[in-house]
Amino acid sequence: VQLQASGGGLVQAGGSLRLSCVASGSIFSIVAMHWYRQAPGKERQMVAGILNGGSTAYLPSVKGRFTISRDNAKNTVYLQMNSLKPEDTAVYFCNADGPGPEDDYWGQGTLVTVSS
Repeated sequence: VQLQASGGGLVQAGGSLRLSCVASGSIFSIVAMHWYRQAPGKERQMVAGILNGGSTAYLPSVKGRFTISRDNAKNTVYLQMNSLKPEDTAVYFCNADGPGPEDDYWGQGTLVTVSS
């Protein structure tokens, strides 16, 4: 499975961005997809996840502001980010999980910078 993330950029506080992650390869094996982020000097944290059945989960600090969704026809997962805050500044990574522990795939990061 290969993942290609895009959509990062510089935005003012209160603004919005939409990240996209296109999956290719053995996508039939994917059972869940996630967005993670890593700010400078901090550990990587899961921001949002979506299961094949559509169930979603969010980091508490982004709930109500971020929405994860998927377009199966385009093999794409999105992260709509609204009401962005400076503390949302980080490199955002797309992740896909398969049925086994070895089925863990990562895309390249996309930088989101929120200015105050």
